[in-house]
Amino acid sequence: MHELALSESVVAMVRERLGEARVVRVRLQVGCLMAVVPDALRFCFEVCTRDTTLDGATLEIDEIVAHATCRTCGSTFAASSPLAVCGACGSADVRVVGGDQLRIKEVEVV
Repeated sequence: MHELALSESVVAMVRERLGEARVVRVRLQVGCLMAVVPDALRFCFEVCTRDTTLDGATLEIDEIVAHATCRTCGSTFAASSPLAVCGACGSADVRVVGGDQLRIKEVEVV
């Protein structure tokens, strides 16, 4: 379950940057190719924030779609896998862009 490691990293980064500020909301951008289960990430985030300045903070998750460009026909399409196949021509010679990132987009403090 890599959601636990991701949650630990997010909490550590926020605490390092904001110190003792009381955090009420964290908004993440998570690429669809990261294979993150949102409910599992929320659960792990809740566990990791206990007894910290993030305790009780809301975790918002924005899923980022990956895109691919076919090197054979030039079509651009949404990719749901790093092993995408072009829907227009059936070629597997594609370049997948994005969808593998995890970014802290916003942090709200009081």
